[in-house]
Amino acid sequence: MVAVALPGALVAVTAAVLLVGSARRRTGPDRRPYALLASAGALALVGLLVGVGLALGDPHHAPHPARLNGWPVLISVAVALSGLAAAAGLLRLPGVVVSPAATARLLLDALIVATALWFVGWVLFSGPTGLLGSATPVACPAILLATVNAALTVGVTLIVVLRADPPRGRFGLLGAGVTAVAAGGLGVVGGVCQGGPWMTLACAVLLALGLLAVAFAVHRVEPPGQVDVDLIRRDGAYAFVPMFAMAASAMYHLAQGGRFDALGIVAGSVEGFALVARQYLTLNDMRGYAGRLAEREAHFRELAHTDPLTGLANRRGLLRELQRCAEEGIGCVLLGLDLDGFKNVNDMRGHDVGDLVLAEVGRRLRGNLRPGDLAARLGGDEFAVLMRGHPADADVVAERLLGVLGRAYEQPDGPVFLSVSIGVAGQRGEPDSVALLRHADLALRYAKQRGKNRVERYDGTHDQLLLRRTRLEHEMRGAIERDELRLVFQPVASLPSVRPVGAEALLRWRHPELGNVGPDEFIPLAEECGMIAKLGAWVLHQACWQLSRWLSDGHDVWVSVNVSPRELHAPEYVVQVAEALRAHHVPPQRLVLEVTEHAVATDLDELIRRLTALRRTGVRIALDDFGAGYSSLGQLRRLPIDILKIDHSLVSEHEPVRPVDTDGPAFAPMVDIVMRLGHQLGMEVIAEGVTTPTELAAVVAAGCRFGQGALFGWGVPAEHLEAMLDAATSPGARPGVLPAAPLAGPRPMPAPRAGGTGSAQVGPLGKAGTGDGVPRS
Repeated sequence: MVAVALPGALVAVTAAVLLVGSARRRTGPDRRPYALLASAGALALVGLLVGVGLALGDPHHAPHPARLNGWPVLISVAVALSGLAAAAGLLRLPGVVVSPAATARLLLDALIVATALWFVGWVLFSGPTGLLGSATPVACPAILLATVNAALTVGVTLIVVLRADPPRGRFGLLGAGVTAVAAGGLGVVGGVCQGGPWMTLACAVLLALGLLAVAFAVHRVEPPGQVDVDLIRRDGAYAFVPMFAMAASAMYHLAQGGRFDALGIVAGSVEGFALVARQYLTLNDMRGYAGRLAEREAHFRELAHTDPLTGLANRRGLLRELQRCAEEGIGCVLLGLDLDGFKNVNDMRGHDVGDLVLAEVGRRLRGNLRPGDLAARLGGDEFAVLMRGHPADADVVAERLLGVLGRAYEQPDGPVFLSVSIGVAGQRGEPDSVALLRHADLALRYAKQRGKNRVERYDGTHDQLLLRRTRLEHEMRGAIERDELRLVFQPVASLPSVRPVGAEALLRWRHPELGNVGPDEFIPLAEECGMIAKLGAWVLHQACWQLSRWLSDGHDVWVSVNVSPRELHAPEYVVQVAEALRAHHVPPQRLVLEVTEHAVATDLDELIRRLTALRRTGVRIALDDFGAGYSSLGQLRRLPIDILKIDHSLVSEHEPVRPVDTDGPAFAPMVDIVMRLGHQLGMEVIAEGVTTPTELAAVVAAGCRFGQGALFGWGVPAEHLEAMLDAATSPGARPGVLPAAPLAGPRPMPAPRAGGTGSAQVGPLGKAGTGDGVPRS
């Protein structure tokens, strides 16, 4: 007996020391569960030593009622406290439970399993079954307490191990060790009560081995594992299996003629209350889970209707509100907003600054709306405001937003300035959310087309304009192939003889159904839809073809062609001009390319490079509409320009004035200034828009040698201009009739700038000394 007791005691002491050492290695909150396991080991060691001492001290004692109290109760209490400490240590291990509610569910599951185990054991070991027969322990408080402790410990251990995530190796070893300690404690108590020393020693060895298993399971620093606390998965088995076992054992007990005493009734009652409490907790958890799920669903549904950058509604959210307005029959007004020039913010300052500006736009919109109105971001820099109420209020709100959104947007690297275009549309007749959104978009487009930074209300004509614009864009793409385009030529006359010496090629479009479409309508549309390059190439070749015919017929004439900024900045345009000249055998100096003054405002350095490359081909460059755009004197001096075309506004702006203290004729002062400036820079000057004899007399008096306008002829077909050229060169042709007022002859032209960028290095195209011919430097 000593040979069995001493090794068992040494193993138990060693295991307890290991548990204490494992607890001391931990720090902080993680130390508590290991301290509880060490306490459980110490209490179990006390019960083991007391039991072994009693077995070795009186190895031949017989069972006696007096031995049912005293030492057995002490051992049972020590074992029970050990079991409670072990269960608490299991539940406090890191990763086992994450909340008090999860701990309560585990404890109730453990109680259900423990009650079922105790009840089944009670049926099997009590009468009439009497599984141990005469070796059945005598009923005493110590054994009862030990059995309850063993059942609870096994229940807690089983639930924790079964809920542990794979791999369960260390949890399984820990659970087996705790179960062995509880079973060994029960055996020690039973052996002391029954007077069986060998049973006491054998169970003491089992207890010692259990302590050693627990020590090995927790000696590593990391926790044994993670426990699944899922509210739904596998919960039914923990209630169904124990209840089925209790029901089966109860029926078996009754079938054997047994009866239920107070302990059996108490066990059944505890099982029932534990099941009800567990199901109540499960139901409460499921209600909370369903509530959280509904909240998350509502949150994600709202996110689906919210713009993440600005916090405003997105397009889907706006459509939802529009649908609600339609269903409720509430009058709504929709404002479409678009930030003017926002692309430049992204390009020049970066998308991060652009996002900050958009977020600030969202804040300003929210802060300047009435209660009940909805602001939305539809995408990019496009926003919308949905207003409920009288349509007249929308105009007030739109004007306020025009000012609010037009204020500076302060950023770390400097303020950002933007304007906004707003389109307003209200419902008419039956509510139609799709139509309302479309009308607001049409009004917004109209506001941007009319100059931006303005408010426009939707009008029915916008639909007609959009339909016409859409059809024009569609029909224009095949206009060349259908031979619907033609060129007309407006003559440029030599002054004062008014003899045609050149012509400006003008594009015209006659559609078989739409009729004559003006260039002021289809040229901007061609620039927007990317057709301008194709049209420009067609005009260039047609003009060169016609010019080659006139030259072959002996006419001393030149032709000018308008060039759009988009064409001019295309890398291949210089090659296209050279190929057109070569294909139609046109001398380069006979072709003049006209660039509008507005093109100067885009990129002056790039424009100079493009124009210089064009002049290397031999063509001449004219600056059209001079005086109506943005060019400065400094820019004019840098530009490689051969010809200045004075805008009609300068020709007709003032009445002609007479020189002070002289008898000279009346002249146009602005034309005189431009003439002198052009000649000083080595350029020729053409007066555009000459419509009356008075204007003609004024520009001639100012020294202008070339004119263009209605007085000399509108744009005419090529054969008509050819007839004019034939008439001007016929032997009996006379100079055109001029007004009766005396006119001064042409002023002498200053010598061209040597090597200057403004002079064309080509000779004159007309006859020298006659005042007729092509503009030359």
